[in-house]
Amino acid sequence: MVANLGEIAIRVFRACTELGKRTVAVYSEEDSLALHRYKADEAYVLPSDLGPVQAYLDIDAIVALAVAKQIDAIHPGYGFLAEDADFARRCAEQGIVFIGPSPHQLDLFGDKIRARELALDAGVPVVPGTADSVTDEEALSFANESGYPVMVKAVSGGGGRGMRIARSAEELQRVLAVARREATGAFGKGDIYVERLVRNPRHIEVQILADRHGRVEHLWERDCSIQRRHQKLVETAPARGLDPQIRNRICTSARDLMIHAGYQGAGTVEFLLEPGGDFYFIEVNPRIQVEHTVTELVMGIDLVQSQIRVAEGHSLAAVGIPDVMPEPSGYAIECRVTTEDPEKDFTPDYGKILNYRSAAGFGVRLDGAMGDTGAIITPFYDSLLVKITASGPNLQQALQRMHRALREMRIRGV
Repeated sequence: MVANLGEIAIRVFRACTELGKRTVAVYSEEDSLALHRYKADEAYVLPSDLGPVQAYLDIDAIVALAVAKQIDAIHPGYGFLAEDADFARRCAEQGIVFIGPSPHQLDLFGDKIRARELALDAGVPVVPGTADSVTDEEALSFANESGYPVMVKAVSGGGGRGMRIARSAEELQRVLAVARREATGAFGKGDIYVERLVRNPRHIEVQILADRHGRVEHLWERDCSIQRRHQKLVETAPARGLDPQIRNRICTSARDLMIHAGYQGAGTVEFLLEPGGDFYFIEVNPRIQVEHTVTELVMGIDLVQSQIRVAEGHSLAAVGIPDVMPEPSGYAIECRVTTEDPEKDFTPDYGKILNYRSAAGFGVRLDGAMGDTGAIITPFYDSLLVKITASGPNLQQALQRMHRALREMRIRGV
């Protein structure tokens, strides 16, 4: 079962089908025409009284349905319950395999303060910041000592929510309240902490894959520096122009951290890289990520199938991971096509797709869920419509294919 919807649900169903496994979709009443329900062997509606978003967050209903339908394993995708330790615990209590890390690791990496402490214990550098969640007075005290600008962050969650930059004491007082409200709304907790702002960084992240037998490997890095409002828009693998020594240090630090944590499954360690070469750990995403496609294309490894097989107890060797990880082959770029309207401050749009003509061809991969004329885009979920991933033997050819694919796409109505 995939406890999710959209493109990631379809991505997991495709991986399962190739492995010869039967698949089960869940959907809210509002998603009765959603494509992901038709891509599974079976599909069941979730309780309708909670609304379209809360339906996918209803642990009791999802676990009860899984037990009733004799589900062996649940893949959470990303978002919704993917990083919910209570959901992973409930699955374990019912003898259902949760395709992800242990509840303990989800608890650990769901708290960014504890994750920072773990990184320090593993010898991985972190951005100078407060050692715990802070009051407004403590935040102002730290900022006055460290100097402005500073970054306010939510202790829980991710996706750019609860993150604000403050360049003065007056601005800090304003953004603290905003960050707390946003964090409470998104994660149910308003705890925040404060870090020194890293200026003009590159956002480098390292893909990790670990089995249940103690082996942890990195699958090299991605560059996710092109963002808007702390949300990633364009990702590449490998990171272009990265000094080989710095690259090796970042990837080794990511692997060391996950070994120290006893991690299992697929995960991503994220870093900020300053122009001078210093880098800092910022967080671990203990799940599959939106941008996993670029790593798959340059490494030739199906990360979702690897997740599933590792969760079954297979070793990385049995999954096909070599003893010495090869260098990435070529380049891959992912662009996120969203329904956001640039003429309305990038507010997500919704409605009926009147025309949908997709890109295709050699070196172009599409991951989507509602890509057809007549599809109804609802206002309830993330604005991601389709991911385009272009690859080539070198960066220039990957760029040419991406430009061609973007020009080839035609989407009207949203």
